[in-house]
Amino acid sequence: MGKIAFVFSGQGDQYPGMGKDIKEKYTVAAEIYNMCDRLRPGTSDMCFNGTEEELKETKNTQPCLFATELAAASVLKEKGIVPSAAAGFSLGEVAAATFVGIFDNETGFSLVCKRGELMQREAEKFDTSMAAIVKLTSEKVEEICGKYQNIYPVNFNCPGQITVSGLSSEMPAFASEVKAAGGRAIPLKVKGAFHSPFMKEASEAFEKEIEKAEKENKIKNGNITLYSNMTATPYGSDVKTLLSKQICSPVRWEKIIRNMISDGIDTFIEIGPGKTLTNMTKKIDNEVKAFTTAEYLAEVEQCQTY
Repeated sequence: MGKIAFVFSGQGDQYPGMGKDIKEKYTVAAEIYNMCDRLRPGTSDMCFNGTEEELKETKNTQPCLFATELAAASVLKEKGIVPSAAAGFSLGEVAAATFVGIFDNETGFSLVCKRGELMQREAEKFDTSMAAIVKLTSEKVEEICGKYQNIYPVNFNCPGQITVSGLSSEMPAFASEVKAAGGRAIPLKVKGAFHSPFMKEASEAFEKEIEKAEKENKIKNGNITLYSNMTATPYGSDVKTLLSKQICSPVRWEKIIRNMISDGIDTFIEIGPGKTLTNMTKKIDNEVKAFTTAEYLAEVEQCQTY
């Protein structure tokens, strides 16, 4: 029998109405949303009734996705589904760190709110954007990026898909070169050049926020193995460095999934409102099982009915 991993999604999977169904159906999910509303009034209303444009604002996206992810993970945990490992894509790493017990729920949510604010502040300093590059190797994407002063390969998602960040003014020429090489550049629903040097000041400021939590003894040893975006390996005691530096460093997602598989994980449950990580996992290794939260929850409830 293999092992289960929870993988928490990042920005881009948000949509108006996300999480409303689980809040209405499960008390444990409602408790998470209520906690978030106490600390940041209007969070659940933004999830359920916000516009697509409002949810694209990083200061809104991050707390709203965190709330939805932690609520979903809490429902699965209540159903008896406890993973052997966890990882989170970008902001999802904060939700994952909270779920595994490194932060309590309130501390994790407060940190992700601050993270969203800091990253939005940096994003507003520059006209930057992100795009997913498909149908090219990572080496080819890195080669093309090297021709541009302000475009960086930042998310190594799965075979044939890498995300880049950079100045919007350089993106059209970059996209044309990607097309000429046989690839395609797909603009993402985010505002900012995340996981690139454009986020250096946000990274430094977030490190100070984690330091405050550390001084208040609000960082614990997790009770589930958590894999780092930066190293693609399990966390040690360097929570502050790994969580702050990942804001301006590439996300090595494909390597995380491959390392998890090598460590015995054969079932991946995407924690969040979408299916981006589920699709990536299947492209990385089509022999493992990959489910969205909704898919796995439906299976669990069907089994528990009998």
